[in-house]
Amino acid sequence: MADPSTYRPKQGEIPVDPGVYKFRDKHGRVIYVGKAKSLRSRLSSYFQDIGALHPRTRTMVTTGASVEWTVVRNEVEALQLEYSWIKEFDPRFNVKYRDDKSYPYLAVTMGEEFPRAQVMRGSKRKGTRYFGPYAHAWAIRETLDQLLRVFPMRTCSGGVFKRAGQVGRPCLLGYIDKCSAPCVGRVTPDEHREIAEEFCDFMAGNTGRFVKRLEREMRSASEELDFEAAARRRDDLIALEKALERSAVVLPDATDADVFGIEDDELEAAVQVFHVRGGRVRGQRGWVVDKQSEGDLGLAEVVERLLGQVYGGESAEGVPREVLVPALPPEPEAMADLLSEVRGARVELRVPQRGDKRTLMETVSRNATQALARHKVARAGDLTARSQALQDLQDALELQQAPLRIECFDVSHVQGTNVVASMVVFEDGLPRKGEYRRFIVRGTPQPDGTVRVDDTAAMDEILTRRFRHYLDDRDNAGDIELDDADDSSGSGPIDEKTGKPKRFAYPPQLVVVDGGKPQVDAASRALDALGIDDVAVVGLAKRLEEVWLPGDDFPVILPRTSEGLYLLQRVRDEAHRFAITFHRQRRSKAMTRSALDDIPGLGAVRRKALLTQFGSVKKLRAATVEQIAAVKGIGPGLADTVHAQLREDDGTAPAVNLTTGEVLDDKETTR
Repeated sequence: MADPSTYRPKQGEIPVDPGVYKFRDKHGRVIYVGKAKSLRSRLSSYFQDIGALHPRTRTMVTTGASVEWTVVRNEVEALQLEYSWIKEFDPRFNVKYRDDKSYPYLAVTMGEEFPRAQVMRGSKRKGTRYFGPYAHAWAIRETLDQLLRVFPMRTCSGGVFKRAGQVGRPCLLGYIDKCSAPCVGRVTPDEHREIAEEFCDFMAGNTGRFVKRLEREMRSASEELDFEAAARRRDDLIALEKALERSAVVLPDATDADVFGIEDDELEAAVQVFHVRGGRVRGQRGWVVDKQSEGDLGLAEVVERLLGQVYGGESAEGVPREVLVPALPPEPEAMADLLSEVRGARVELRVPQRGDKRTLMETVSRNATQALARHKVARAGDLTARSQALQDLQDALELQQAPLRIECFDVSHVQGTNVVASMVVFEDGLPRKGEYRRFIVRGTPQPDGTVRVDDTAAMDEILTRRFRHYLDDRDNAGDIELDDADDSSGSGPIDEKTGKPKRFAYPPQLVVVDGGKPQVDAASRALDALGIDDVAVVGLAKRLEEVWLPGDDFPVILPRTSEGLYLLQRVRDEAHRFAITFHRQRRSKAMTRSALDDIPGLGAVRRKALLTQFGSVKKLRAATVEQIAAVKGIGPGLADTVHAQLREDDGTAPAVNLTTGEVLDDKETTR
C-alpha cells in the first residue's frame, strides 16, 4: 500500500478553478475519475488524516501513486469530461451501475440496404434504430408478429436472405404476406426502406396516422364492394390494436419522458426507469448501485451519476424531452445543459409534484422498492463476500496486500494435439472479460530436435510469453513521468499504432494455474527466469480443491465454506471454460476434411476457386477436364489430376467431421 503523502501535490499548485482529476496507480492505470467546482478544495479532502476517510476512499488513495487534473471553464464541461474519461478508462473505484438483467431491444438495422427487424442485446450499433428495452424477448417477438401484417419488412438473417435470392424463392413469411420479399425482387430497395421507416415511426409513437389510414382504406374498399380487401384492412387494424394494447397510455399529449424511481438504504440503491414515448410505456429497465463505492453517496449524487451513465453515450434519439427524477442532482442547470447538448434540443429535468406524472413516478418508485428487496434476497452480502474472499486469500497465502487483480491460466488439448491455453482476469472479485486472452501453444524444442508439448511445458511457455510482454512494455515506457505520460489512456504504456493501452501493460497480484504441484512449479520457474519476484503464484487442483504453493510439499487446505476458495474456484472454472471453447473451435476446424484435401498441388486458394465455380464437390466430380481447367489458377495438368482423383474416389469417401463422426452432406461452400 502506498503512502498518500508521497504523491500529495503542494497546496499552492492545485488551482481553485473547476476541473476533472484522475488518480493513477503505480502502473499508470487510472483508478478513479472525479470532478469538482474547486479542485483545490476537493483534492485536499483526499489527503487529510487517512483514518478519517471512508474505507473505500482510503483503499483508493493508498492504491494510488499519482494524481493529475485538467482545468475546464464551467460545470458543464466538467460533467462532459468526467463522463468521457469514466467511459474510456473504466476506473476501478468509480460507481458502476450493475444492470439487474440483460434487456432485449427491438432493433431495426436502418444502416443496411434492406433493413431488418430483430431482437438485439448488448451495446448499440451505429445505423440501427432501437425500441425498448423490453422485459422479455418473447414480448418483442409477439409484438413483431402482429405488426408484420401491416409493415411486411424483412426479419430473416443475412444467410437466409442471400440463399432465398439465389434460389429465387422467398421464405415462409414471404408466402403468407408477412414479408414483402425484397430478396426475390417483389419490392425495390426504396420501397422496402419506406416500409421500415413507417414501422419505426409507428414504434416511436406516431400511431394515429396509421390507424386512420387503415380505417380509410377499409371504408373505401367496402364502398367499392371489394370485401376481401376490406377484410384484410380490418384484420390489420385488429393487429395494430393488439400491439397498442401492450403499452397502455400513461401520460397525455403524446409525452416523451424517462421517469426514474430510486429506493435506497445505507449501502445500496435500486434504480428503475420507465421509457415513455408518445404517452405510452415503451420499456422498463433497472440497476443496482453500491452507494459506498465512492464514499457515502446521497440521493442527489446517485441521480447525478445515474444520468451520466444512462445518457453519457446516447444519441439524440435516446434523450427524451423530459427527464423526471425523484431528486435533482447537485448542479441541475449544468446537467440539464449537458442533456440538451446531447439531444440537440432543450431537455427539461425536474421532480414532478402533482398530476399524472407524479402518479407515474410513484409507480416507478414502487418497482424500485420491490427490485431492492429482490436484490437483497438474491445477492445478500455480495460486496461483503467479495471483500471477504480477497481478505481470505491474503491471509491464507500470506500476501502483502489483497489480490485486487487475479489472472488464471489453463491449458486444453487432446493427447497433445491442438494445444491451446487461456488467460482470464478478475478484478475486485469480478470477471473483466475485455482483458481475457487466448494462446496457441507452440511447444518447447528439445536438444534431440523434437518438440515437447505437455501441461507443464505449456504452462511454462504461456507464462513466459505473457510476462515477457509485460516486461517489454514496462521497459519501453522508460523513465517517463506519469504526469507527462500520454493522456489518451489510463492503463500504463501506450501502443503507438492504436493509441490504446498495451495488452499486458500491468501485472496481477496473484497468478492462479489450473493444476497441482507440477503446474505451479512450472509457472514459478517461468517467473523466476524472467526475474519477476513480486507476483504470487498458486495452483488449484481439481480432485480435492487443494491450493498449492511453489516449493511446498504439502498443499494449503482452505475450508469448504471459505469465500476465498469459492473465488478461486470461480476463476479456475472460468479459465477452463474459456480454454476448452477455444480448443473445440480449433479442433473442429482442423478435423473437418473433404475429398479435395488430399489432392496434390491443390491448396486452399485453388480449392476455394473450384468450390466457388462449381458450388459443391458433387458438381465438381461431374465436370470434365476442360471445365475444370477453365477455372482461374487451374492448369491442364492439375485439372487432369483433380478429375482423376475425384473419379477414382467416386463418392465412396464422403467428407467427415472427425470430431463428431458426422458425415457431411457434400455441399461444401465457401464461407
